[in-house]
Amino acid sequence: MEYRRLGKSGLQISAVSLGSWVTFGNQIGDDVAEELMIKAYEAGVNFFDNAEIYAHGKSEEVMGKILKKLNWDRDTWMVSSKVYWGRVANPGPNQKGLMRKHIMEGCHAALKRLQVEYLDIYFAHRPDVNTPMEEVVWSFHNLITQGKIFYWGTSEWTPQQITEAHLVARQNHLIAPVAEQNQYNLLHRNFMEFEYLPLFENYGMGTTIWSPLASGLLTDKYFDGSVANEKTRMDLMARLKERSLGDAEKVEKINQLHLLAKDLELPLAQLSLGWCLKNKNVSTVILGASKVAQLEQNLQCFEALPKLTPEIMEQIDTILGNKPVQVVY
Repeated sequence: MEYRRLGKSGLQISAVSLGSWVTFGNQIGDDVAEELMIKAYEAGVNFFDNAEIYAHGKSEEVMGKILKKLNWDRDTWMVSSKVYWGRVANPGPNQKGLMRKHIMEGCHAALKRLQVEYLDIYFAHRPDVNTPMEEVVWSFHNLITQGKIFYWGTSEWTPQQITEAHLVARQNHLIAPVAEQNQYNLLHRNFMEFEYLPLFENYGMGTTIWSPLASGLLTDKYFDGSVANEKTRMDLMARLKERSLGDAEKVEKINQLHLLAKDLELPLAQLSLGWCLKNKNVSTVILGASKVAQLEQNLQCFEALPKLTPEIMEQIDTILGNKPVQVVY
């Protein structure tokens, strides 16, 4: 396992981590969730990602029970939660958002569900335009000084909003966010490779990226016949086209990536994950899995790195045609 600093902080985070979104407390049983966590931990993963909204709190409860049962040394792993959406399906006026009340109550509830004394990282799951930035930054700062969280971050915030948070923190001598949790994959590149660049340079922001496989689009299952209840190549391609919102051009690009991965003797998922890891501004790639075998294969993504030479990376850019253009004035 490779470990990277979370931005400019001293925190060492495994380059791949395990997330619970849509799986824990939802798609998979608790026994499978436990197997996945054990497999990840034994492979060197030290970060497990969660959120109050995942399965409306059930995801955190499942993960908390597993962590309690396994009783790993607390200083060998980290767990996160995220606050904004609330836990209930139809939240009341103060059960959602980033007002001090919900941040504080959301943290206490997450600690209880996860059965931990503190969160290693606590993310603002979305920006809250209805709450002053001073209130948001002060709330996370206070949680840190109380020892209930160690670091805080943002998720799907704009560069302007993250910059404002840092300016508020600097002006008031508060602790600023250390990481952004954003989507990043071969099909979704603009924020990481263009808009966030000043944040990396000016504030040393780390990133805990999600959806590195574009919710399964960047895998071989549409080409090797492994999609359930699909029999023919035509059926599989139709399913992929449907998942791609009817974008035939995108389907063809994914097909070309699949063929390139095949030439490199790599699963498309490993090529896709390795490509993410090649970005120096990626602190950790959050993996999701519903099967142990799937996680085992994806944990081997480091094998792709030596094969992703500058020539291959350029070939990928040519296939995709979506590399952000740096404008010089």
